[in-house]
Amino acid sequence: MRTELVTTLKRKATDLISEIATDHEPVLITQHGLPAAYLVDVESYEAMRARIGLLEGIAKGEKAIEEGRVLTHAEAKKRMSRWLD
Repeated sequence: MRTELVTTLKRKATDLISEIATDHEPVLITQHGLPAAYLVDVESYEAMRARIGLLEGIAKGEKAIEEGRVLTHAEAKKRMSRWLD
């Protein structure tokens, strides 16, 4: 991954965006020598958000299992029948 100064982003935003769209490699933007932001292409960002959503759903399911909030197949089917009929 490449690192660029925020001043480079200001001067060459169009070029950086074009490169990111082509190679799909994020760029770390630093300000005063510290990490400030990541610049990523839209496709990669949306894929990342989808993966995060999936992982959050899995975590909620695992927590429900740990807390004993589970149903048998028959119980779930009975509850869902009001929406499925």
